[in-house]
Amino acid sequence: RGCRSCNSPCPSPFQLAALERQVFDFLGYQWAPILANFLHIIIVILGLFGTIQYRPRYIVVYAIWTAVWVTWNIFIICFYLEVGGLSKDSELLTFNISRHQSWWSENGPGCVRKEAPMSGIKGLDNHSYISVIGCALEYRYIEVMHSSFQILIALVGFVYACYVVSVFTEEEDSFDFIGGFDPFPLYHVNEKPTNLLFKQTYL
Repeated sequence: RGCRSCNSPCPSPFQLAALERQVFDFLGYQWAPILANFLHIIIVILGLFGTIQYRPRYIVVYAIWTAVWVTWNIFIICFYLEVGGLSKDSELLTFNISRHQSWWSENGPGCVRKEAPMSGIKGLDNHSYISVIGCALEYRYIEVMHSSFQILIALVGFVYACYVVSVFTEEEDSFDFIGGFDPFPLYHVNEKPTNLLFKQTYL
C-alpha cells in the first residue's frame, strides 16, 4: 500500500528534541523528568513501528500518549513558574533524593559559576559556596521554553497520527485482502450451471 511509505507520526527532528531534553535532564539529575522522557521515547518508537508495519493500534497508543505528554509538560511549566503553590526550589523532580536543580541553573547562557571556600565554618572545610551570576536568561524560563516546545511538537504529532490512522482506516474499508480492489476474488471462476453440464454429458 502507498501509506506504508508514510513518515512516522513523530519525524526524526521530534525524536531528537526528546533526546536533547533527556540529555539535559540527566545532567541535572532530574529523575522524574528522566523517567518521563524515557517513556516518551519508547512511545515515539512504538508509533514509528506502527506506521512502518501498518499497525494503527500502535499509532493510536502514540496519539493517546501525546495527551499525557502535554499534561506532563504543562505541570513542568507550572512547577518552574511556581503556579499553585509549587516551588522550583523543591526536590519534587528529584524524588527528594538530592537537592540538584536544573542543569541550566549553572550553565545557562552567560552564566558565570563561582565557588567560594567555606573554611571558616566548622565541619565545612571541604565544601564550597557556589554562586551563579551574569545569566542572560533565568534557568526556569529556559525550562519553560523547553516544555512549551515539547507541547507544540506533541500537538503536531497528534494531528499527524490522527491523519495516518484515518488513511489506514480508509484503505482497510476499500481494500480486499484477497482480491485487491477487484469486486470478485482472484480465485473466482465463472462456472457453467450444473444443469447445462448434465445436458452436455447426456448428449
